[in-house]
Amino acid sequence: MILYRLKQQAYQLYKILFILAKHFQSSIMQPVITTERLYLREFSPQDAELLYLLNLDPEVIQFTGDDAFHNVEEAANFIAQYDHYQQYNMGRWAVVSKDTDAFLGWCGLKYTPELDEFDIGFRFFKAYWNRGYATESATACIDYGFNTLHIPKIIGRAVKANTASVKVLEKIGLTFLETKDFHGMEGVIYTIENQQPL
Repeated sequence: MILYRLKQQAYQLYKILFILAKHFQSSIMQPVITTERLYLREFSPQDAELLYLLNLDPEVIQFTGDDAFHNVEEAANFIAQYDHYQQYNMGRWAVVSKDTDAFLGWCGLKYTPELDEFDIGFRFFKAYWNRGYATESATACIDYGFNTLHIPKIIGRAVKANTASVKVLEKIGLTFLETKDFHGMEGVIYTIENQQPL
């Protein structure tokens, strides 16, 4: 009889822990930003393989100065060590289709403390290029940065030859500031200022 009760109590505890775990997981995955077609959320460990594949495409990282991850484990370590969400309440967010729940790429804000600078960045799988996803998600990130986080100014960087990214920066309202060397390539800096009272 005692053994039966212990088993029952263990089963009830298991159910409670299972419910809490599911709640915890879903709370982590709650969208930070939503748009008409997309939602942006924090990276999760389940995104490791997708991040690995994203950076594996040489055309995707051609103008970024980044190297591909060596394997999925390295991408998983990157996610595990990524502390921008906790430190700055912002970061590069996974961009997900509302219709299909497909991981399209990432977009978001980054703070560089040594420069005291906030920048907008985006990267998408080639299959999702030229569909307006970068413009849609980046516009929402700028709005979030200004109206929720009250950031005074956001910049955007791109290699000049990367005309698609430059066009996105212009579409979302940034204006040209200056040219700069990026990893031996001619780069451009764009900027936008918060017009709302801080």
